[in-house]
Amino acid sequence: MPENESWEYSLYIPNDLRAVTVSRRTLRLILTMHGLIRLVDVAELLATELVSNAVRHTKGPAALRVRWSAGVLRIGAWDADPAPPEPPRPLGQLAESEEGRGLALVRACADVWGWQPLARDGSRGKYVWCELAAAA
Repeated sequence: MPENESWEYSLYIPNDLRAVTVSRRTLRLILTMHGLIRLVDVAELLATELVSNAVRHTKGPAALRVRWSAGVLRIGAWDADPAPPEPPRPLGQLAESEEGRGLALVRACADVWGWQPLARDGSRGKYVWCELAAAA
């Protein structure tokens, strides 16, 4: 696949924990079809954490967005709650914890991550994203 090729997919999902598996499998298919199989394992982990947070911690719909541009894969999850995500704690502090590992894993595995509030066309919410370089 040419490095300069760009594409983007959005998958709108209901507030349902089954959407996490649907999103992960859809992402695997997208990356496989675009020749990015080497990114699948880490990308699936990242997408699982982002979508899981969007579904577990909000009440409305959500979306998975996957974008490839300039050799960088961006994975993001939108949800309807404008509140910022809880800051990730260091992974070492979370060894015995059942919750709170999601963004810590994202921070540890992604090249960069962030979030931004969204307000457009009367919609509110936030977009939490991370990036993986092609060389990952």
